[in-house]
Amino acid sequence: MQSWRRRKSLWLALSASWLLLALLGGFSLLRLALPPRPRPGASQGWPRWLDAELLQSFSQAGELPEDAASPPQAPHGGSCNWGACFDTSKCRGDGLKVFVYPASGPISETHHRILASIEGSRFHTFSPAGACLLLLLSLDAQTGECSSMPLQWNRGRNHLVLRLHPAPCPKTFQLGQAMVAEASPMVDSFRPGFDVALPFLPEAHPLRGGAPGQLQQHSPQPGIALLALEEERGGWRTADTGSSACPWDARCEQDPGSKQTQGRETLPNATFCLISGHRPEAALRFLQALQAGCIPVLLSPRWELPFSEVIDWTKAAIVADERLPLQVLAALQEMSPARVLALRQQTQFLWDAYFSSVEKVIHTTLEVIQDRIFGTSAHPSLLWNSPPGALLALSTFSTSPQDFPFYHLQQGSRPEGRFSALIWVGPPGQPPLKLIQAVAGSQHCAQILVLWSNERPLPSSWPETAMPLTVIDGHRKVSDRFFPYSTIRTDAILSLDARSSLSTSEVDFAFVVWQSFPERMVGFLTSSHFWDEAHGGWGYTAERTNEFSMVLTTAAFYHRYYHTLFTHSLPKVLRTLADEAPTCVDVLMNFLVAAVTKLPPIKVPYSKQRQEAAPLASGGPGPRPKPQAPAPDCVNQIAAAFGHMPLLSSRLRLDPVLFKDPVSVQRKKYRSLEKP
Repeated sequence: MQSWRRRKSLWLALSASWLLLALLGGFSLLRLALPPRPRPGASQGWPRWLDAELLQSFSQAGELPEDAASPPQAPHGGSCNWGACFDTSKCRGDGLKVFVYPASGPISETHHRILASIEGSRFHTFSPAGACLLLLLSLDAQTGECSSMPLQWNRGRNHLVLRLHPAPCPKTFQLGQAMVAEASPMVDSFRPGFDVALPFLPEAHPLRGGAPGQLQQHSPQPGIALLALEEERGGWRTADTGSSACPWDARCEQDPGSKQTQGRETLPNATFCLISGHRPEAALRFLQALQAGCIPVLLSPRWELPFSEVIDWTKAAIVADERLPLQVLAALQEMSPARVLALRQQTQFLWDAYFSSVEKVIHTTLEVIQDRIFGTSAHPSLLWNSPPGALLALSTFSTSPQDFPFYHLQQGSRPEGRFSALIWVGPPGQPPLKLIQAVAGSQHCAQILVLWSNERPLPSSWPETAMPLTVIDGHRKVSDRFFPYSTIRTDAILSLDARSSLSTSEVDFAFVVWQSFPERMVGFLTSSHFWDEAHGGWGYTAERTNEFSMVLTTAAFYHRYYHTLFTHSLPKVLRTLADEAPTCVDVLMNFLVAAVTKLPPIKVPYSKQRQEAAPLASGGPGPRPKPQAPAPDCVNQIAAAFGHMPLLSSRLRLDPVLFKDPVSVQRKKYRSLEKP
């Protein structure tokens, strides 16, 4: 009896050991992509060994480094790090300013796009003396010769060499202390925290905008996960993971199941995209998989993932061992649908935020370098890896997610319960006394700011209000309405025109709606865009219809962060367009918010009588104008500058509870909304 019990105990112990080994082996079999690397400058000393006293007998005193961070050492042997090879003191004034060396020879269309994207960014400067970073476009792949060093080379210090293709020149001879931004660098030659890994861009990659992601549903065939495998001659072929197949391994003898071959340029229509880490076109296939919403499964990759310093690829990609094909297929098949959907959604976000255009790739590269300069004031990981992304969450505004309008749901927070009214007074320059009184009657109003933007002198007296009233002398430009004034102390802004006519109840209800949707614009009067087949372009109409895509900013709530984006992120040519054609300013602000949020605005009720008597048009005094001739041109010019049409149409209007219901008025909170 005792021997039987001993055999049973031994059997249980062996079973538990095999189960533990299986669990430990499973983690090495299939793992998510590597997390972002530590930021440069962080101390990464030796671990505190438990047997440190034993090590003393095998080493001399002082041989082992201490845990404390040591001062930067001079680079040797062609190696560099951020502290030793980059002088951040040159960036203390205006932050990151980039000077681009002029090309010494013919350049490709891709290089033209790169130059245009840098020159149109807020980082560019024409003065090499005032630049923090000097950028050299490497032409090695085109000319077959080594690019000549510029006069201000200074051994490459504070230089960035941009390489879109592998270069034939020896890096140690040519680069010195320069950083390298290279497409798909090999892991063994990449210097983490100093170099920047870029995606492999095709020659026809668009300058700005770019094609949207192609994810249409959770999987191509619900319930059956499909694999897409890259072909050696280009293109993709698909197969079911349900079949016992290892399609990339020639040693497999099982039936590979049903297959379908797709063209070279066709995006894969699958859930998982298996990409070999050894083939030359693997990096390009990786970019195609992101656009298609196909989860990249990287089989023992030897190249650095793009922007791995800041992008958390564990949320969008998988790294697997190519030596274990059957186990990899089984692991993919067992992945939960919720996890699959989360990974696919992240591929779409990353594609749209950082990879869909040359402009986004270049701006992301410069943003990564700027984060290194700022150090502790750089973007946190949440801003890089959550919509709308770090390019649209400017660190010059804030580095706290709670200060932006996009992260309240993730943070479990809510916008503050106060707003600032910003009243723009243009020609003819009459003080908006009635409007000030109506806004001051709101229980949510914290301050009123009057932006005086006309030639008439400022009035000597203003109405008394319970909250502070500040008058700002503007620069006589329409774009002044969206300048990030330091006097604005609240997150919410009620943008108004002096000729606007609103009641206190309308203001209160619109603000309550905005608190539930702080990332969107909430307005009273709407307009729409449409595609005009006859003229082959976009059209614009201000007619009152059920469908709309824009709200007039002459009476609208939005987050104050959009003033920062409008002033510091939009190209100067677009702000100039708004100043020259005042009817364009509403279109431009709606384009900006829609491009950031991928959402339409929200309409709230507005009195029809006031709408006809005192319209909220921004073009000038008098009755509401018909759609003016410059408006359609405005839409087309702004759409061309954005590279795509971000506006989305909606039929949603939010009304108060019991709005226009046949019940007693005493039961309604916003009673004056229904008054004629």
